[in-house]
Amino acid sequence: MWDRDALDLVVPAHITFGKGGLGEIELIAIGASIDFRVEDRYGTPRVEFSWSGYDDSDQACGRGWACLAGEMLTGQLFIHQGDDSTFVARKEAGRRARAD
Repeated sequence: MWDRDALDLVVPAHITFGKGGLGEIELIAIGASIDFRVEDRYGTPRVEFSWSGYDDSDQACGRGWACLAGEMLTGQLFIHQGDDSTFVARKEAGRRARAD
């Protein structure tokens, strides 16, 4: 939904899935913590997550999901009572994908 300049407004847009089902997402003026779960959906690993943080200086939250196919992560992001958009993300060079 958003162009690259908008996505990277504050910092380079990224989504990180860390240990213990926690991570972060930053895009446009959104900076948030995520809480995620990995499940098997029709034979394909899928991550579902909720997020909570700030959009500029206002509190914001939402949810999303994503599937990993090779080096590409595709999914959808929802802003509570706001926009939603599909997304495609690539693994950062030098980072190793892992399943926790």
